Amino acid sequence: MLSAEAITQLHDETTRTWHMSERVCAESSQPDQWLDRVARQHRANFDLWHIEDEARSPGASNARLADVKRRIDSTNQLRNDLAEELDRALLEWLEPQRLPREEAPLHSESPGLIIDRLSILALKIYHTREEAERKDAPAEHTCRNLERLAILEEQRGDLARCLDKLWRETLDGTRRFKLYRQMKMYNDPLLNPAIYRSVPGEKRD
Repeated sequence: MLSAEAITQLHDETTRTWHMSERVCAESSQPDQWLDRVARQHRANFDLWHIEDEARSPGASNARLADVKRRIDSTNQLRNDLAEELDRALLEWLEPQRLPREEAPLHSESPGLIIDRLSILALKIYHTREEAERKDAPAEHTCRNLERLAILEEQRGDLARCLDKLWRETLDGTRRFKLYRQMKMYNDPLLNPAIYRSVPGEKRD
C-alpha cells in the first residue's frame, strides 16, 4: 500500500502541474484512493507555501496581512488534519492483519508526519531548482542553489528510505506507530483566549 517512491513521484508531478496552471483544481483526481489522500495533503502544503509568500510581500498592507494570517491558520489546520487522515487510513488497512503489533517497539514519528515532511521537501526542491535555472541570475546564485538542491535531494532520499523501512518493519511486526493528534488550539474558539475573550457580550475580567 505504501511506497515512498510512488509518494515522492506524485509530489513532484503534482507540484509541476499545479505551478503550470493556477486554475488546476485543488481536488486531486488520483485513481488510487491512498495516493489521492497523499495528493490532497500535498495540496494543502502547496497552498500554504504560496499563502505564506503573500505575507512576505514588502508592499502588503496591514489589512492584507491580517487576511493572509487567517488563511495561513486555516490552511495549516487542514494540512495537519490531512496528515492525520493518512495515518488513520494506514491503521485501518493494517487492523484486519492485527497490525501494528502492540508489543513491537514504538516509532517516534508516524508515516503521515513523514509524508508531510516529504511534501515540504518536494516544494523546496521545486523552488530551489527554479532558482538554480534562472536565466537572469548571476553565476554565484546558480552555484549556491545547485548546492542547496543537492542537499535537499539527499535529505529527501534519506527520509524516503526511512519511511519505507518503517512500513516494512510495521508489516513484519517489529515496529509500530500510533496516530498522533496535533491538538491545534489556535483555531478553536473554545480553547484560544484571543477568540473567546473577544466574543461580543462575553464577560471579561
